[in-house]
Amino acid sequence: MATYTVEFVGTSETIEVSDKQTILSRCIEEGIAQEYSCRVGMCLACSAEILEGEVTQPAARGLTDEEAERFALTCMARPQSDLKLDRGKYPPSITVDENATDTVSRNAADD
Repeated sequence: MATYTVEFVGTSETIEVSDKQTILSRCIEEGIAQEYSCRVGMCLACSAEILEGEVTQPAARGLTDEEAERFALTCMARPQSDLKLDRGKYPPSITVDENATDTVSRNAADD
């Protein structure tokens, strides 16, 4: 079992995560306020942009194959190397609903 360093850019937060553990589960253990909702790879609330490193996330059904190369769903992602993540960054298939202040919705083309 390998352990990797996961750094969240823009914060002073860094955690050690095994390759058998999800990033979100380790955040919860460490008391890091990582946003999440469904915990099954669909809602994209826990999305983070991968700035450096690699993850495996075969159950991240909410991402396209291309998006899965650039974004991690922390509820599903397991590190495969040291990582730098930018939390709160969403894949291009997500848009902000301009009619609601805090609503995030899938593009109509993806429905």
